[in-house]
Amino acid sequence: MAILNLFQFVKDFQSFKAGETIYSLGDMHNRLYVVIEGEVDLSYEGRHLETVEAGGIIGEISIVDDDEGQASTAIAKTDCKVVPVDRQRFTFMVQETPYFALEVMEVLAERLRRERARA
Repeated sequence: MAILNLFQFVKDFQSFKAGETIYSLGDMHNRLYVVIEGEVDLSYEGRHLETVEAGGIIGEISIVDDDEGQASTAIAKTDCKVVPVDRQRFTFMVQETPYFALEVMEVLAERLRRERARA
């Protein structure tokens, strides 16, 4: 099951134009986002980390560790649509579709591994 399938009928997405900031490093809004259309660039203090395409997840660390805020800056590379997932929605989704939690953990683990390799 792909992440996009879980969000195919969602109406509460947010749209961003290319170049718009979705969130900034340290923002304390405690949610992750699922990219349902377009591409998003992630950076840390001006250093490009990766480009996330449709079906990807961004901001996942803030759902796990809500005391620190966002660990990167996310800027729309192209016009895009993202679905915000706050803790309440995340908890519901994990209860209904445990696969979603595994996907989020895989994204988090991969990003941590990549950063450790860069160090």
